[in-house]
Amino acid sequence: MDFVLVLLSTLRDVLPILIVIIFFQIVVLKQSIPHLKKVIFGGVLVVFGLAFFLVGLEKALFPVGKIMATQLSDPAFIGISSGEPSKWWSYYWIYIFAALIGFSTTIAEPSLIAVAIKADEVSAGTISQKGLRVTVALGVAFALALGTFRIVTGTSLFIYIMVGYLIVIVQTFFTPKRLIALAYDSGGVTTSTVTVPLVAALGLGLSSTVPGRNPAIDGFGLIAFASLFPIITVLGYAQFMELKSRLLNIKINKDAV
Repeated sequence: MDFVLVLLSTLRDVLPILIVIIFFQIVVLKQSIPHLKKVIFGGVLVVFGLAFFLVGLEKALFPVGKIMATQLSDPAFIGISSGEPSKWWSYYWIYIFAALIGFSTTIAEPSLIAVAIKADEVSAGTISQKGLRVTVALGVAFALALGTFRIVTGTSLFIYIMVGYLIVIVQTFFTPKRLIALAYDSGGVTTSTVTVPLVAALGLGLSSTVPGRNPAIDGFGLIAFASLFPIITVLGYAQFMELKSRLLNIKINKDAV
């Protein structure tokens, strides 16, 4: 019964997209839809796939993320008495778990894989597919470790975000223009189907367990971190690759002389 309700809800959400596509194809372009049978079959797969995914989120990913955060921040696990003030370093397992889960989910992110493939093609190998994926994943790993630290300490979110974007602005001036847009897009592809559910559940679970934290105030913000810091790491990676390319050209010119 749950799946049927989710399926109907998914169909309702996808319907406006179908209406827009059909309207432009038939009314604006005045053309029939090419490969209609394949399009219909693909649309059915999309609806059922999204429905299965949403059920999987509710039954598995959300509970797992919340349970892990709760267990790793439990006073008995971190070695403090219930009600005793905790120190931020007592939660080091949370920081490690957040970094590792951030890295692993980002590496598996389908949208990042798609962007990395295209980036490798258009940059003529300057930005490798593997290099971009690892760089973005490292950015998310650091972001989630820092984000969980923010939840534990209760510091204001806007401080981290402001400083982060100031760093991005400074880096932008020293990054090759052809790679700036790619770096900015890298922040968006990290917050997709695989990463978001676990990250959201991690933040809410942690803020529910740490004394003095409010899930409504402190539980959110990890996704903002996961969007910001990959931009910083990819800009840094682009600067490094550009410097490496220049040094290589200098060496080749010297050898030629």
